[in-house]
Amino acid sequence: MVDSGAEPSTLPTGEAIIDSLLTSDVSLGQIVKSFVLECSPDTPVCEAARRMSEMRVSSILVVEADVAIGIWTERDALAVDFTKPDSFLRPVREVMSSPVRTVPADMKLQALAGRFREEQVRHYLVIDADGRRCGVVSQTDVVLNQGIEHYLRLRSVDSVVRGRLQVLPETATLAQMAALMRTSVVDAVVVSYADGAWGILTERDVVRLVARQCGNETVGTLASRPLLTVDQNTSLYRVRTLLTENKLRHIGVVRDDGTLLDIVSFSDILSGMELVYVQELQLALRERDEALNISQRNLHLAEKVIESSLEGIMITDANSTIVSVNPAFTRLTGYSAEEVVGKTPALLSSGRHDKAFYDEMWRQLHENGHWQGEVWNRRKSGEIYPELLTIAAISDRDGKLTHYAALFSDITELKESEERIRHLAYYDALTGLPNRRLLEDRLRVALAHAHRNHRQLALLFIDLDRFKRINDSLGHEVGDQLLITIAQRLRDSVREDDTVARMGGDEFIAVLSDIETPEHAMHIARRLIDILRQPVYVDGHELVVTTSIGMSIYPDDSEDAALLLKNADIAMYRAKDSGRNSFQLYAPAMNARSLEHLALENALHRALEREEFELYFQPLLDAGSARVIAAEALLRWRHPDLGLVPPADFIPLAEETGLIISIGEWVLRSACEQLAQWQRQGHGALRMSVNISARQFHQHDFAAIAGRCAQQAGVNAQQVTLELTESMLMDDALETIRMLGQLHSQGFGIAMDDFGTGYSSLSYLKRFPLDELKIDRVFIRDIERSQEDAAIVSATIGLAHSLGLRVVAEGVETAAQLNYLQRQGCDFVQGFHFSAPVPAAEFEKLL
Repeated sequence: MVDSGAEPSTLPTGEAIIDSLLTSDVSLGQIVKSFVLECSPDTPVCEAARRMSEMRVSSILVVEADVAIGIWTERDALAVDFTKPDSFLRPVREVMSSPVRTVPADMKLQALAGRFREEQVRHYLVIDADGRRCGVVSQTDVVLNQGIEHYLRLRSVDSVVRGRLQVLPETATLAQMAALMRTSVVDAVVVSYADGAWGILTERDVVRLVARQCGNETVGTLASRPLLTVDQNTSLYRVRTLLTENKLRHIGVVRDDGTLLDIVSFSDILSGMELVYVQELQLALRERDEALNISQRNLHLAEKVIESSLEGIMITDANSTIVSVNPAFTRLTGYSAEEVVGKTPALLSSGRHDKAFYDEMWRQLHENGHWQGEVWNRRKSGEIYPELLTIAAISDRDGKLTHYAALFSDITELKESEERIRHLAYYDALTGLPNRRLLEDRLRVALAHAHRNHRQLALLFIDLDRFKRINDSLGHEVGDQLLITIAQRLRDSVREDDTVARMGGDEFIAVLSDIETPEHAMHIARRLIDILRQPVYVDGHELVVTTSIGMSIYPDDSEDAALLLKNADIAMYRAKDSGRNSFQLYAPAMNARSLEHLALENALHRALEREEFELYFQPLLDAGSARVIAAEALLRWRHPDLGLVPPADFIPLAEETGLIISIGEWVLRSACEQLAQWQRQGHGALRMSVNISARQFHQHDFAAIAGRCAQQAGVNAQQVTLELTESMLMDDALETIRMLGQLHSQGFGIAMDDFGTGYSSLSYLKRFPLDELKIDRVFIRDIERSQEDAAIVSATIGLAHSLGLRVVAEGVETAAQLNYLQRQGCDFVQGFHFSAPVPAAEFEKLL
């Protein structure tokens, strides 16, 4: 990589800039070389190319009877067909460009630069006043002879990169290269080598190859390598110097990471220089004492720079009457010069700025001589747009104000980009709700308002129940659409002054400002639960989502924003522990419970490896003979410090953390091993019932795990009944049927536990491969006193028998309950009337 070299540490003064611009405005007769390479119309193309290559020129003039009838250039050489040898011998008259464009020798260099840009040609024949040929001028001549070093020093090469890089592999052919240069309208291509190096082939190289009548060879053998490169931050002055010193017309530009960004030519430098004219003009006007009316020469320069500027420029007199505008002004505003000259800039006013805004603008103009800022103006079409406006007051040498110069550019795209960045910084990309960052700002403002006005504020922590299951089963696209709908419902359900934000995942926060009482917030929480539970339809799926909401109140629960969030979070988990689809207010006791919950969770993670779990067993008896026919395995945790931890305290925690999967597998394996031991002791007909958790059951390989546990223990799967709750079976009925089929095919018995407490669909019930229904203890408890419960139990037994299912009654505690169940034909009974759950050794005594 070529070092960009040291750059001057000081910028040129306005005086130096103007002098430099003026000295660069020379005529063509002063710079054009008197030599003109010529040939006759019948000259073969290869011979014309040979002469151009030897003389190192980019064109040859075709002359007949001392009249220039055409010109053949390096660009024309791209039309030669390298696959056909006859192409090199065609007479140049058949491929030349005609007629020849001419310019007078007294034309100024700046005018020629504009003409190159407008007519999109690269060569002109220069003629004197008598029509004699003086020479040929190219774009390169313009770049080399303009006295604009200060422009080139101020700008880096990446400012003229056009993004038209064309790269060919080293195996490409010469014909492919010429075709690519023609179709892409480029004058050079980069050749990429397998070793990572770059080479280059230019139009001048094509001329040289035409002269040699080169065949359709590969470009890798023909390219110049290595490619001379510069860093993208190198100044244009340094680039021009390198091109001149190395007698090159192209140079590679590389990024900071060393990859090739583009190649830059002399013509790129020419087209890029005009972009900085306006800034130079402004500097020149400030630093030059001799203003517009002092020097005709300076006025001429200013007019030319203004004309070529991409920024809109408007000049007014001291009374703010418009005296001149440039073409960019017309392009940006839609007003022609004729429509605005003689009027004031007020015709552009959008009406968005008040009198105070303009008063401050004029104050700064009068005090400082300049003003810069963003304004909203109106185009002729009526469209209002933002612009970056700079106004400079211009005075003569005596200090008298004569003019104002205004420079402006349309910053609509910049404003849109700023808005997009601001939105990304403060709003959730998926739902459009405020994110955590904006929530913190709004919560801080809401708390300050509540404190100042002695009002209350409610913070609602909203969490969707079991949202992860939707993502896992239906995919993230469905989950995202659901979140968008939920967000819209939340936004529509609160007041305009309230805030709803997304914390991430399926968690949302609502800030209810200026509430009268906590009951007011509770009413809103209830309404949100009802609204969010309404079905959402996504891609043919009907989704019903329940919600758990935790609520903290300012100032009762805390006056600190972070603590209010934490307390609402604690309350939300309390709502989940209480059965979900509900809300809970924060109370200090919840915080203590949260710490206890955390300690219990940490201990639970180590309980399995420390062998702290054990199984208790409760007998299932034949209702008629009172004979023990099965044992239900029940998990117990014997903590070294806490003793036996109630299952209600740690089973939900194991479900929540996912530990239930490994714990559940241990339970199933241990229960099978215990059954095998009892069978070896002579109880071969005994069965074992094991409760299966929802997360355990929904593992894709659960059937294989269950089969492996029974096989390794040496028991027949037909003697093991898996108990599944009604709610988990109904959660995904089709997947449940598939999994139950796999378990049944292995011989496992299937029991529906807690029957009657959920929302069973009888149409699915008859499709499930079940063996037993277990009537929940809530119906057994009052069958002696409640006709309704007795009727439900009787109907359930009849329904189960009609479906070919056995019935187990749980929670039998009295002889009267047993007698009723026997009369109704119940198959099996279980409960404290017979035995509480006991360790294995005590259960053996029951056997």
